Amino acid sequence: MSDVAAIQNLVQKRTELKKEIAKIIVGQDDVVDQILLSIFSGGHALLVGVPGLAKTLMVNTISQALGLDFKRIQFTPDLMPSDILGSEILDESRQFKFIKGPIFANIILADEINRTPPKTQAALLEAMQERAVTIAGQNYKLDLPYFVLATQNPIEQEGTYPLPEAQLDRFMFAIKLEYPTFAEEVEVVKSTTSDAKPVIHPLFSAQEIIDFQHLIRRIPVADNVVEYAVTLVGKTRPKSPLASEYVNNYLDWGAGPRASQNLILAAKANAAFHGKFSPDIEDVKAVAVGILRHRIIKNYKADAEGISEEMIIAKLL
Repeated sequence: MSDVAAIQNLVQKRTELKKEIAKIIVGQDDVVDQILLSIFSGGHALLVGVPGLAKTLMVNTISQALGLDFKRIQFTPDLMPSDILGSEILDESRQFKFIKGPIFANIILADEINRTPPKTQAALLEAMQERAVTIAGQNYKLDLPYFVLATQNPIEQEGTYPLPEAQLDRFMFAIKLEYPTFAEEVEVVKSTTSDAKPVIHPLFSAQEIIDFQHLIRRIPVADNVVEYAVTLVGKTRPKSPLASEYVNNYLDWGAGPRASQNLILAAKANAAFHGKFSPDIEDVKAVAVGILRHRIIKNYKADAEGISEEMIIAKLL
């Protein structure tokens, strides 16, 4: 199949995929779009929202519709790295045998990742970056495609371990979940309090998703679009030549080169989802908030004046 035909096929499959997900998930279109952009770009996502907004259900539904293996890890203060990665045990013949942990799946839901200490949070790093884990000197490759979706609860921050910036940077998108609208909540209540059980049909195979990820990477990008993305990221860095007075006033740190890479990758995926054969500046703008939100660090002045990351990004676009 030619790349042109493959992109047309992707547009059609994405429409079917969203219909399948909508059987269970009401609304949340932007959230689903950003999760799909992450998956098809080969990135990971951080989902931030209060309890009860169906974060786990959404990830489970998406993994079923994609035909992928799904595991959920509930992060707690006493969770150890071996609880995630797996451990070696002595079997009946007195030989060491490796028992795989829940990290060995295609889609991992790292639920409330900030509830566990840094030692355990760091156990995810190698898996996210290298798609492999090292246990007792043995290197184990993970099955592709591999996608980590971590959730954070923005309330009840007492006794939590905020993710360090180096780990936050590994997430392609930070996605904010908002409360549903009145009409959506009515629909949610009706569908979840009846006895109907919608069936989700898998629409992809693992290999198809990997092929689409390669297709997105092959999409050509004009130099002016790459320069726009790099300039946008440069504007977030205080004291840099591109930084405005506004950024110098309200930001302590800006985004790194990984933000520029992710802006272009996500823009390619966004263009492909809409049937375009090359991304333009509008595609970069469409994905900018989700990609920059967790990579810029506000100072106390921004907090005191109630200025959010989204307001700062909007000024730069």
